[in-house]
Amino acid sequence: MDVYQEAVCYLESQHVPVEAETEVLEEDVFQEDTVSCLLSPLLPKSLDFPDTPTLSSPEEILERRLVVLKGILESEEVYLRELEALLMPMKALRASAGTSQPVLSSRQVQTVFYQVPELRDMHQSFFSGLKARLSAHCQTEPGPGVEGEKSCTGFELMVGDLFLKMVNQIGLYGGFIENYEEAVKVVRKCTHSDPRFRTLAQSMTSNNSSDKTRTKYTFEALLYKPLDRVTKTTLVLRDLLNTTPMEHEDYTLLQEALRLSRSFLSGVNESSQCKREVTLSHGMRRQLMRDGFVVDASEGERSLRHLFLYTDLLLCTRFKQATRGKQDQYRFCWYLPLAGLKLRWVADQERSLDANLRLHTIRTKMYLLRQQLQQHAVCKGSKGLALAARSRKKLEQMELMLLTHSPVYTLELHSPSCKSHTLLLSSLYELEEWREAIHKLTTDNIETVPPDLLTLTSACVKLRMTQQPPLHSTNAVENEESLCGTLSVAIHSACGLQQPACVYVCVEVDGYEFYNKQAQTHSSVHSLNPHWDQELSFQVDGAQHLRVFCVSQSDGQDDTVLGKASVKLESKTLNKRWRRQTLHLGQVEVTLSLKYCPHPLEPPSSTAQQQPVFCVPIETVAQQEGVLVPHVVRCCVDEVERRGMGEVGIYRISGTTSEIAMLKTAFNSNLREAVTRLRSAEVNAVTGVLKLYFRELPQPLIPTVMFQSLARMLEIQDINSKLVSMLSLLNSCPDPNRHTFLYLLHHLQRVSEKQDVNRMSLQNLATVFGPSLIRPPVVGLGQDGPTVDISQEVVVQVQVVLYYLQCNNLPEAQTSLPHDTDSEDETTHM
Repeated sequence: MDVYQEAVCYLESQHVPVEAETEVLEEDVFQEDTVSCLLSPLLPKSLDFPDTPTLSSPEEILERRLVVLKGILESEEVYLRELEALLMPMKALRASAGTSQPVLSSRQVQTVFYQVPELRDMHQSFFSGLKARLSAHCQTEPGPGVEGEKSCTGFELMVGDLFLKMVNQIGLYGGFIENYEEAVKVVRKCTHSDPRFRTLAQSMTSNNSSDKTRTKYTFEALLYKPLDRVTKTTLVLRDLLNTTPMEHEDYTLLQEALRLSRSFLSGVNESSQCKREVTLSHGMRRQLMRDGFVVDASEGERSLRHLFLYTDLLLCTRFKQATRGKQDQYRFCWYLPLAGLKLRWVADQERSLDANLRLHTIRTKMYLLRQQLQQHAVCKGSKGLALAARSRKKLEQMELMLLTHSPVYTLELHSPSCKSHTLLLSSLYELEEWREAIHKLTTDNIETVPPDLLTLTSACVKLRMTQQPPLHSTNAVENEESLCGTLSVAIHSACGLQQPACVYVCVEVDGYEFYNKQAQTHSSVHSLNPHWDQELSFQVDGAQHLRVFCVSQSDGQDDTVLGKASVKLESKTLNKRWRRQTLHLGQVEVTLSLKYCPHPLEPPSSTAQQQPVFCVPIETVAQQEGVLVPHVVRCCVDEVERRGMGEVGIYRISGTTSEIAMLKTAFNSNLREAVTRLRSAEVNAVTGVLKLYFRELPQPLIPTVMFQSLARMLEIQDINSKLVSMLSLLNSCPDPNRHTFLYLLHHLQRVSEKQDVNRMSLQNLATVFGPSLIRPPVVGLGQDGPTVDISQEVVVQVQVVLYYLQCNNLPEAQTSLPHDTDSEDETTHM
């Protein structure tokens, strides 16, 4: 009985209906010798650029070129169906991994499908672009009798940029190839041991679009498809270049794509047996673990460098892109042994005014080039494509400048030999990945053999997994799913901390860097369950991912990343209503809300300054911050409750004027800096800045128009009537005023509970805060009602606050605006 029939019988025995197929094309399982396909060369060693096409006329060359392109398109369509067939069971297998009887473990699922979704996305983008170009070309082919220079069919059709973009991402195949043998082992092991997986692995099908037939594969056969595909890349490019005239604008681009493809396959051939290892003396092996582009600031100037992490050392090189017809080169900069290497990272650094102005200029130019690129995309013909290529090239240059000058996250490397180097990265996510990879290797007992630097640097071209700097203009896939507009992220709270800590949350988005891509909450008080209710806003263009970090902050020690998560952003699931969800960042859970408002973007403005909070109406501050109780009030109250509840004369004794002024300036310019300074400020300065905030409000917390009514209500003798009237008047206050007043009252009640220690009774607290929270109307401004004698004003101010403080049934304060939606909270595990 053959494999297919056996699978059918098994399905029928489990009462699973099997659809009869009118025609099934079967592919045989591999022969034994294909198991070690990685151990033999993928292609002949000598792969030179093709000679100049030798067809008799340009018309014949271009006609043949069109045939080749159509063949490539058909081949891509078949390959995409095969990748989709391979990915079909991934979701179900991943879901079953969390059950009591998994088909595959989570680790096995990750191994089997490693890099396959990324390969599918890469080829889907290439296929869509090529199909669109060919369709547009076929609709605009010149009719018979059309003459003129380059008027023959094909010169207007330019696809070189598509092939070059795809080849620039061919490094994805490196990870797949390296993982392939392990994936095959998992598939074979589970096929033999689990009947459920055997049935799945031996009866996978792919629908053919041209007819109603279905091609049946084994799991192992589908797993081999990417390996087979990448080996043909160079041959396909050679065929296409052979049918492209030298004067065609695609010729140079295709030459570059062929060179990159050849370089990649050559590296795979030479490193397939040693798994990206370099032979050293004493019979040791040095294996490449990670590489990527970083900014090196070791010599006082910023320089973009390609960093290579081996099992025993870090190698920093300068990348020199090849000129036409030559190979990429790397120049040695420095190296550090991992043995004894110490790491230190700094969360972020303040940029100078000059640096901010320089970045603003670069971002503005990028924005204008992006607008030009979108306009050129609408233009048809060779002129539009040429203009688009020119704009894209300039955009790449601007991105490279931004990539060099924008990073603010610092990773310091210190070796036992007193050599130190400083790396800068623009993403905390990338910095943490580098830190984790280096830290994992430095914890092992490493014996470093001095490297042959010339050999090691020369090998970088063949060993590298990252081909190009991470430029969005090069790698971006234009689709409807990416976000363009305003993305708002409200960070609510976190739980799951192993011990109390001061914690902040950092958020990053991807896409074009016209605007700031990172934002952070202020640091929480020392707590197991920190709360922020802080809203962060991003202007995004091409954003597809949101990254969230929970970071612990300690005095005198480096910040520690407690967990990180990446969330895919999809425009179809985000809208102008808040969407609440919980992210699992390892053991820490962070609750946040998202909303998205699509709109055309304005040119980037100069570095956005935080709006001041002092001497500003409380309604304005609350609206700016997206809260009901301003952060300055909550942060000061949190700090007092953390370390000032037992302070004698708290709120009565004033802090130093200079320290209060310093805190006021900080709150007006940078909330995160203000909270950091608040942690180390003298506690009476903290209470002083809180009292100053209420004293400098343009309108008091309890509106002036209510002063006369409150004065009359104090004279009501009936206790119940008085309570109802006072609470009713409080409820008539604007929301930010009411909730801030209630928040402060509850805090002051907690302070008075420790009056035997701090000597601050409710009467004392009312005396301190009354004049700041309630003010009489100014005489002569048209206020109704009898005037109150100035000697009675203070009495009214104190008595009103005291009355509310003495209430035992005050409503609870709401600190932030509701971010709930009609749907249930979502939970994302990372």
